Amino acid sequence: MAAQWGAWETDFDEDKKAWKEIEAQIPAYPQPKNLALVDGGSATAHKFYVDTASITVGEDGVVRYTSVVKTSGGATNVTFEGMRCSTREQKLYALGRSDGSWVRARTSKWQRIMLRDLTPHHWTLYREFFCPQPSIPTPPKQAIDALKRGVGLAQSRATDE
Repeated sequence: MAAQWGAWETDFDEDKKAWKEIEAQIPAYPQPKNLALVDGGSATAHKFYVDTASITVGEDGVVRYTSVVKTSGGATNVTFEGMRCSTREQKLYALGRSDGSWVRARTSKWQRIMLRDLTPHHWTLYREFFCPQPSIPTPPKQAIDALKRGVGLAQSRATDE
């Protein structure tokens, strides 16, 4: 019996080592008609948007999307990001320039998603739209539909029950 348990643990270890991130393909620059507002709560006056045309789920299970933040001071920040549901992490791939071009992020590493006052949209996207079932990414069409309605998938399930 002990041999079976040993193989079982090795199988799980191999699964952990098997994950490999695919190379992210930079999307087209976001168009205003494709932006869906993400409620960031009242902690900040900034407006957070996701470019619905950019949302994909890669073979590696990473949800990739373009985020647009319009600050209360009038600045607009455009970023291309990734989110891993299985590990509750996010990664910055590229920054948008005002001329509609992209520049790769200097430091691009996975970071834990936490509720923060200045960037509450990451937490909202994770919990309500992209990863309401923590280890399973939401299919893009379903996430896009929810973003356009402005109602998170976790909220939808709670009201359906």
